[in-house]
Amino acid sequence: MWNPADQVALRGMYNGKPWYVQSVLVVKDSSDETALLLTPGAECVAPWGYIHQKHGDNGVWDCWEECQNEPWTLETYRWHTNRLLILLEPAKFYSTILMWNNASGQFLCYYINFQLPFTRSQCGFDTFDLELDMVIEPTFAWKWKDVREYQQGIQKGVLREEWVEAIENAKPEVLATIEQQGYPLNSSWLDWQPDPAWQAPNLPLGWDQ
Repeated sequence: MWNPADQVALRGMYNGKPWYVQSVLVVKDSSDETALLLTPGAECVAPWGYIHQKHGDNGVWDCWEECQNEPWTLETYRWHTNRLLILLEPAKFYSTILMWNNASGQFLCYYINFQLPFTRSQCGFDTFDLELDMVIEPTFAWKWKDVREYQQGIQKGVLREEWVEAIENAKPEVLATIEQQGYPLNSSWLDWQPDPAWQAPNLPLGWDQ
């Protein structure tokens, strides 16, 4: 287990290799829940297309095409603008994310990120983003996000049949939590603030191993 304020890597791994990596601070790490902080200034690594196409002039990026063409060109960048509290639970095919505007402190939304269940590594936590997301407003109105990209991942064979089945099995649980406004989609974390002494993290040694 990691300790609060430890700097670790949250890695998206594909075919055993880092595909994207975020440096995060450990808020909590227990057998039933792990909480990680992604804060502006954090050192991250992402594929070339994520930086120059998705966040470039036209905003168009075929992540699956780049994902299937190794070796990838990864570039370093710094996270900015929003503060994310990422909640991981063992064996679940999604994480729950709380998002604030870091400058104003305004709570923006809850975010369900469908992904592979996390595993532990020598430098932090490993998963793989399956693209499908849900954005949940503070009013609990919600909408799907990146459905087209998710379907493309299925069509191209990157997203395995068993992963898709696991997501379908997880959807009722998520929808029930939204309807009931249950944990962690309640006020339990809304007033949480990071320790003011914490500094934006850098990628730990071994993130690329």
